[in-house]
Amino acid sequence: MSGEYDELVKIAGPVSRETFSVLQSFLGEFQRWNRVTNLVASSTVDEIWHRHVLDSAQLKSLAPDARRWLDLGSGGGFPGLVTAILIRETKESRVDLVESNRKKASFLQMMAGQFALPAVVHARRIEDVAARISLPEIVSSRALASLTKLLELSEPFLSSGATALFHKGREYRREVEESAHSWSYDLIEHASVVESQSVILEIKGLKRLPR
Repeated sequence: MSGEYDELVKIAGPVSRETFSVLQSFLGEFQRWNRVTNLVASSTVDEIWHRHVLDSAQLKSLAPDARRWLDLGSGGGFPGLVTAILIRETKESRVDLVESNRKKASFLQMMAGQFALPAVVHARRIEDVAARISLPEIVSSRALASLTKLLELSEPFLSSGATALFHKGREYRREVEESAHSWSYDLIEHASVVESQSVILEIKGLKRLPR
């Protein structure tokens, strides 16, 4: 376990042993639920620590002081619940998790309560919650939609000053080019420290282009 703890600290930054213990307990619960609820693809479960946890945890190092997070399409909790665990000891922290699938939302709610996480689960479509959520500092999303669609979904927040941290795979350059037809924004590409062909797209200053 010390090896995994060292990996986590290297990728996410300072993490207490207690928080690491909570993360390990969450993984145990996740694997139990995943057998019946199919929270993530079964082909990735054997690589859950690197493929899902560390991949999610790297966001923390990109926004180490952020306290207000919004995670779109939270699914099985990556990166939203992992973020909530990592900032659980930070005062006035909060992660809003949006997941329209009722079974997955129930899992997220159960985990948030069981581990006393600073997380609020919204079992609704993303388009229906914008007015219900206070402006976050960071908007995250992983394996949800194309970049153009993500920008549309997160426009209420990004156009008001929030920063996006979106996980994207090897086709991200094509998605960036396609999004440029409808949107202008400031972009920083962060190479993933977990997946060699993946990136984290940091996006600010979103503006819709005139048609």
